[in-house]
Amino acid sequence: MLFVEPRPARPLAIRMTPLIDVVFILLVFFMLTTRLLPVNLLEVSTEVQSESGGQQGEQVPEIRILAGQQLEWNQQIYPLNDLVRQLTGSAIDRVNVTSAPDATVHDFTLTLSTLGASGIEPNWMRAKDGNVDR
Repeated sequence: MLFVEPRPARPLAIRMTPLIDVVFILLVFFMLTTRLLPVNLLEVSTEVQSESGGQQGEQVPEIRILAGQQLEWNQQIYPLNDLVRQLTGSAIDRVNVTSAPDATVHDFTLTLSTLGASGIEPNWMRAKDGNVDR
């Protein structure tokens, strides 16, 4: 026994205006929160200051990674293992590292991991001038 007759099936109308409003709100939100240009790296000064105030402490030595596991330090070129031995013998525990344009990713990662494994803290930094070739 049916007390109520079933309604005839009719398609539900989808209201487009609220959907378009939501789409525009999302579009504006993502436009305002997205950065289209890459963020520049933060330049950090690697100069050491002494505890007495404004005088600078010792400068951190700079090494340049060349192709073929060669490193340049004090305007001389050394193989990687020889330079690591020389740095550890000189009691240097921190160095700034730059790379030449012809240095490969393998040279870069091998140098950083070898320096780190021998107790020397490598700090990578960009070349000081726009021309990286010396």
